Amino acid sequence: MRIALSQLTTGPDPGKNLRLIEEWAQRAADAGARVVVFPEASMACFGTPLAALAEPLHGPWADGVREIARATGTVIVAGMFTPADGGKVTNTLLATGPGVETSYDKIHLYDAFGYRESDTVAAGSRTTVMDVDGVRLGLATCYDVRFPELFRAHADAGAAATLLAASWGAGPGKLDQWELLVRARALDATLWLAAVDQADPGTAPGDAPTGIGYSRIVGPDGTVRHALDAEPDLLVADLDIDEVTTVRKKTSVLANRRPEVWQ
Repeated sequence: MRIALSQLTTGPDPGKNLRLIEEWAQRAADAGARVVVFPEASMACFGTPLAALAEPLHGPWADGVREIARATGTVIVAGMFTPADGGKVTNTLLATGPGVETSYDKIHLYDAFGYRESDTVAAGSRTTVMDVDGVRLGLATCYDVRFPELFRAHADAGAAATLLAASWGAGPGKLDQWELLVRARALDATLWLAAVDQADPGTAPGDAPTGIGYSRIVGPDGTVRHALDAEPDLLVADLDIDEVTTVRKKTSVLANRRPEVWQ
């Protein structure tokens, strides 16, 4: 399966960001990608008042993404914000395209490193997997990468890969943590991990997590196969789905689990 990671930088205007998605999705389609993954907060960058711009999954912004997916013949995964109770929003990944229509609400909220996502965002409560051309893919968002049980749940549901969309917070040690965590999650779930971050914007509004770049595609054995630097860029790569079966036979961490010990 050929996928593309669109490491771009979004701003506060959803309309302008939608035009960016159109441009980058077309570039990915021209390169033969079947799935195009955009970062968390593709609709609008963090540091923007989110409640004022949140839209439902069948609102005009999401419908714009659907039209781009239809026109390019790709499945697009992109981060947006949907309304939630109490004046909050939900941090949502929309996945849409030929034969695919689903979404994932971020389960683990970024209440860490001096930032409190839960002040404005409501947490999701269910995992999401989708099938594209017979290949099952899990969805995850940014801070989720610190919680291995989500990625193992994707593997248990039959996923061969997880698509991780992020807007990673900058700071001392954060790049090292990002690189370590995406490799660890691929290895301990023995699946492909396609992790796309917002490109480094150069400056950030306050302490908002606006991305550092360094998107990665990691194999099911935990090795980095493809990587970007900090600046905006498009990564297109083919995932060997059969390799997942090979690695799981050799590295039997899923089969060797002892869940009854921890219950």
